[in-house]
Amino acid sequence: MHVLILNGSPRKQGNSQRLLQEVTRVLDEAQVTWECWHLGTKAVQGCLACGYCHTHPGCALQDDVNELAPKLAACDGLVIVSPVYYASANGSLVALLDRLFYSARCDLRMKVGAAFAVARRGGTSATFDQLNKYFTINQMPIASGRYWNNGFGREPGQIEQDAEGLQNARVVARNMVFLMRSIALGKQTYGLPDPEPVQMTHFIR
Repeated sequence: MHVLILNGSPRKQGNSQRLLQEVTRVLDEAQVTWECWHLGTKAVQGCLACGYCHTHPGCALQDDVNELAPKLAACDGLVIVSPVYYASANGSLVALLDRLFYSARCDLRMKVGAAFAVARRGGTSATFDQLNKYFTINQMPIASGRYWNNGFGREPGQIEQDAEGLQNARVVARNMVFLMRSIALGKQTYGLPDPEPVQMTHFIR
């Protein structure tokens, strides 16, 4: 089992990273390998809607998206954590996720997803919902916890006072390990569900 982790915070040692330490500790205990990619302060451009990825492998913009695509294809689970800006995810992270999920063109069915939102005070529920949509449109089961996946703190280290948020991160990680292992057994026994031809419609016909 292998988990890809995307940290959308520009603060490499901030509260988002501290929450992720609870996740990775559980993964280590379960002997699940993981790799963490830090968004940091990189400038990530949004999708150009150029259609390049329809006819070529990868995205036309040469940045970390193309580097992450094979990692996404190879992983069994994906963890995304974002700080909350204006009641939504970090814009650079959203730009990366839009392009990554659209241009990677890999089968994401039954890869397990988990998202976390970290804020000073508000907007975590909206951010949590926003991030989960990347999973549900790609037939990815979501590892849930015992509460919404929130973490609270402004200055680095303040999340240490959010005992419930840190505990929930561990619960989610354990559930993620269980789901990944269960899905691997199910794929061996039953295989993946048979896909249907894609039906695409829009609202003017």
